[in-house]
This record gives sequence, C-alpha cells and structure tokens, in this order.
Amino acid sequence: MAGPWQFWNQLPDDVLVGGAALAVLLGLLLVVIMVLLLRRRGGRPDRKEPDLRIDLGSLPDHGPPPAGPRLEFYGTPVRLAVLVLAPAGRNSPLPSEEELSDLIDDLVPGLWAVVEAHNPLVRCWPFQLSTQGFTHAFFKHVQLPGDRGKGTPWSAVAGRFETGTRQLLAGLVCVADRPNSLSQITVAHMGQWLDVLRIRNLVEES
Repeated sequence: MAGPWQFWNQLPDDVLVGGAALAVLLGLLLVVIMVLLLRRRGGRPDRKEPDLRIDLGSLPDHGPPPAGPRLEFYGTPVRLAVLVLAPAGRNSPLPSEEELSDLIDDLVPGLWAVVEAHNPLVRCWPFQLSTQGFTHAFFKHVQLPGDRGKGTPWSAVAGRFETGTRQLLAGLVCVADRPNSLSQITVAHMGQWLDVLRIRNLVEES
C-alpha cells in the first residue's frame, strides 16, 4: 500500500503548482474578508460627533433686566438666555468674533445691544446642511422645560437668516419673568424674525 508521500510524489508538477497557487489565493481572500469585517465592526477610528447639548437648568432663570434695551417675544418682555449660530451649507465658514456684532444685528436690528445687556450663552455650531435639520437639532439639544416651554417662562425660536451674501442659521432661547403660553417657534421665512422678536429702547420710551 502506497504511503501519503508516495501519493504526492506521483502527482504531476503542474498539479502541485496549481494547488499551491489556489491555496495562496484562498489565503489572500480570507485576509481581505477579515479586513472588511473589521472595518464594518469599527476597525477604523470613529468620528466623534460634537456635543451640542445645552442644559437650560444650569442657566439663570430670571426674567429681563429692568434697564437697557428690551427684547420682546411676541410682545412679551424676555431675557435672551441662549444664542446659537451656525453656517448654512457644507463649505460655509464659522463666523469670527469680529463678525458677530454685525451678523447678529442683521438677524434683528439692535439685537447686538441686547446681547451685550443680557449676556446670554453664545455658541457657534458646525455647518448645517438644511434649515429643517438645524431647527430639529436645535430643539432636540436645547430642550425647553415641560411641554416645549408651554406654561413656563421659557420660549425659543430658530430658523435661517441672511447677512450680505451669506446664509446663516440661528436659534434663540428666551426667558420671561413669569409663565406664559409661548413655546418654540420655527421661522418659516426670514421676514418672520421681525414678527417674533421686537426690540424697544427703554431710554427712548421714558
């Protein structure tokens, strides 16, 4: 009876070479499959998403100051507590600190004076691809207490606005001195900003 070595020695050389080549190809195929599986399971480093959450419970909850420009949210005097800005579009840069005063006044004329008087929390978010995506993210990460702020002193508004040739997105959170029926508003068109927010100068009124 022929042993195993005698069997292999009897095979033609081309069969042996072909078998070795097939074994190498199968090995390479297994390596490729393992690499693909590792990548799908997180073999590549994950990109960490920025933490956009703002906890309103950690912010002051008092109403508007007695002096200075007065900000009204649908006629109700409020204090500006949070201001979030984000560029609209993938290739749009973040606004610089030097640009902030002009950009904010383009949102609502006189709003920069309110920012200086109310000292809100100001955040710049990364670019947003759509107005709808921004407003959804804003109301998700900056949640008003209760039922979207109804029956509390808190209210919010978010949407798109233009400054020169640039398009930006803004989200504002305001707090009144008493509970009210205001809630969160999505700006449907840029002219609506002036319907929702109004600024009065207390010095001129007195």
